[in-house]
Amino acid sequence: MSSPAKQDRRTSITAISAMFAALALIFSYIEFLIPLPVPIPGIKLGLANLVILIAIVRMDFRHAFAINCARILLSGLLFSGVFGMIYSFAGGVLSILVMYILYRTNLFSLVGISMAGGVAHNLGQLITACVLLRNTAILTYFPVLLFSGLISGIAIGILACVIEKRLPEFN
Repeated sequence: MSSPAKQDRRTSITAISAMFAALALIFSYIEFLIPLPVPIPGIKLGLANLVILIAIVRMDFRHAFAINCARILLSGLLFSGVFGMIYSFAGGVLSILVMYILYRTNLFSLVGISMAGGVAHNLGQLITACVLLRNTAILTYFPVLLFSGLISGIAIGILACVIEKRLPEFN
């Protein structure tokens, strides 16, 4: 049987993970309601990625991944449907893997990690579109998504730096 202190820590991490998942879902909803002024399909700021990036820094990979999956599943069910969920899952999984690997190297700032995550998310969705539509011509859209992923990654990375410094310790 585990000690009371271990059980309290597990309960605390579970509660924080649930709050992070809820916050990521709220950010997804905000993006669903308020489209960017750029009329280019597939481009979003990626506000939910802010929560995932902070979860990578403050929690272990397992919890960050679970938060990401919960957010993708719930936002897919609530806002975008099955195909939206498939695209989000492909982009989200590739993004979190890239961000976690880069974070573990200790070579990149949160802004650099976020930029890579934004590009990886767009690439994951583009590869999924190629597979589902059986058309590689879609890859010609990658330069647009590369640029948008870099720009949104910079914005989210800067926000993550500011917020992460102000958060109290919870580990």
